Amino acid sequence: MFKLILRRVLVAIPTLILVSMIVFLLQKVLPGDPVLTLAGEERDPAVLDYLREKYHLDDPLPVQYVAWVKQVATGDLGKSLRTDVPVASLIAQKLPVTLQLAAMAMVIALLVGIPTGILAAVRKGKLMEYGANIAALSGMSIPNFWLGIILIMIVSVQLRWLPASGYVSPAEDFWLSMKTMIMPAIVLSTSLAAYLMRHTRSAMLEALGADYVRTARAKGASPRAVVLRHALRNALMPIVTLVTLLFGELLAGAVLTEQVFTIPGFGKLVVDAVFNRDYAVVQGVVLCVAVGFIVMNLLADILYIVVNPRLRHS
Repeated sequence: MFKLILRRVLVAIPTLILVSMIVFLLQKVLPGDPVLTLAGEERDPAVLDYLREKYHLDDPLPVQYVAWVKQVATGDLGKSLRTDVPVASLIAQKLPVTLQLAAMAMVIALLVGIPTGILAAVRKGKLMEYGANIAALSGMSIPNFWLGIILIMIVSVQLRWLPASGYVSPAEDFWLSMKTMIMPAIVLSTSLAAYLMRHTRSAMLEALGADYVRTARAKGASPRAVVLRHALRNALMPIVTLVTLLFGELLAGAVLTEQVFTIPGFGKLVVDAVFNRDYAVVQGVVLCVAVGFIVMNLLADILYIVVNPRLRHS
C-alpha cells in the first residue's frame, strides 16, 4: 500500500511542474501589458521602466519561470501586481469561502444523487427510473449561470425567501451564512448530483446482478438487506473515488456561480486577476487549484485501497 501511494506521489510531481509551466507560458502570450495598467493614465516611461525592473518583466521567460519556482518552493507566492498584497494572504482570505460553497454543494449532491441512483436501480424499468434519468439529464444540461439567475428572480426577487447575493462568514452569523450560500450551493450541486445519480445507478445495477446478491436472496434475506447490506456496500467503492475527484472540480467550477451570486471567493479572485493582468495572483490561484486536484486524486487512490482490500497487496 505504501509503495502504491509513493508511486502516485512521484507521478504527481512532474504533473505539477508541467501545469505550472503551462500556466506561466499561457499568461505571457495573452495580449496586453500589466505594466501599462499599473502605471495609470500618464504612463511615464520612467515609471514603466521602474515597474518592469521591479517585477522582473524584462527578464527572459526561462529566467522569470525559474525565479518564480524558487520563490514558490520557499512558500512565497509573490505579491499582487495591483494591490501589492501577498498572494498567499489573498488565497487564505478567499479559499475558505469557496471551500464552504463546495462543501455545501457536495452535501446536497450526495443527499440527492446517491439515494436517487439507488431507487432508479431498484425500480429499473418503472416510472421512478425514467423520472430519475430525465432529472439527471436536465441537471447535466442546464447551465449554472442560467439556473442561478432564475433562482434569484423567483426565490429572492418574487418570493423574498433568501438573499439574492453577498456573503457572510459563518463565524459572524452562522444561519445568515447558510441563507446566503444555500442557493449558490444548490446551483453548483445540480450537475454533480446528476453525475452521482447516473454512476450510482450503474454501479447498483451491476451489483444487484452479481452472484453474491442472488445468494443472499436465496438465503431469504429481506429486499432491504439485499440492497443496503450487500449491493450498496460494493457499489459505493467506485462512488467514493468519484466523489473525491468531483470535489476537486467543484473548487475550479465555482467561478461562474460565484460571479452570479457576487460571492467573494476563489472564482471572483481569479477572474479579477485575469482582467487586471495580475500575473502573480493568477499563477498562485491556478497552482493552488492544481495542487488541490492532485491531492484529491491521491486521496481517491488511498480511499479506493481502503475500501477494496484486494488492492492492498498489489
